[in-house]
Amino acid sequence: MSDLQSLLPPGPPLILRDGARTVLAEQALEGLVRAEAYRRTTAMHCSSAVADIFADDGERIDQLLHGEIFDVLDHRGERVFGRARRDGIVGWMAVEHLSKGAPLATRRVASVSAKLPLNALVVETVEGLADQDLQPVGDFEREPVAVAERLLGRPHALGARSSVETDCSGLVQQALLACGLPGPRRAHAQADLGRAVSREEAVRGDLVIWKSTTTGTSWTGHSAIMVDADQVIHATGIHGGVVIEALSEVEARLVAEGFSSAVFRRL
Repeated sequence: MSDLQSLLPPGPPLILRDGARTVLAEQALEGLVRAEAYRRTTAMHCSSAVADIFADDGERIDQLLHGEIFDVLDHRGERVFGRARRDGIVGWMAVEHLSKGAPLATRRVASVSAKLPLNALVVETVEGLADQDLQPVGDFEREPVAVAERLLGRPHALGARSSVETDCSGLVQQALLACGLPGPRRAHAQADLGRAVSREEAVRGDLVIWKSTTTGTSWTGHSAIMVDADQVIHATGIHGGVVIEALSEVEARLVAEGFSSAVFRRL
């Protein structure tokens, strides 16, 4: 890690650019990154069940779940620019989905069929949300693959990361978060979790990641979880949702599409 990187705040830096100009940066970067102005971030939290986060070009790149924090750097009309505190994704949100402050959640949603999605954070009672849908923060599931299996059949949607609909890395992320484990949003970061194991060693619960060989895109690979020695569970556009599929078939298809061969990680 470079000296500069060691001084940066956690997560991707909040920098707002206009072409080649850096017009605004978070105050923590002053003296580290050159910008025309610096500003403190303002904490807000998601007050909708799920809300989308967009890139500069309008592509959906992530979502915020109810109760999750979004650190806002800039407010432009009905949109705000900032960073999702839980997974570090930087982008734009509609301000209508956010409320002021960063309340400390006491419970999390443990159900996959409640009014709020799995892993949403709750401070107070939410109308239509039953007590049996909730668990205290810190009371986690034990097995990520078992969590993922509860989402079988949920629709695939690029940029989504909830029990309502999800993409591949979003499914893995939510399964990890439900178990109190680090849940990076992108496949390449999930490929750094735990320790490497060989294909022959891979067993139920191991992560499987195919890294993308294409640069300059929002999506860095494809993620899945081993169900047993020969099958994975993943969210895929090919099948339109969360499915269990033979590892060999997924490997052959993705490698043919230009992905690197699978790597296996044990948590």
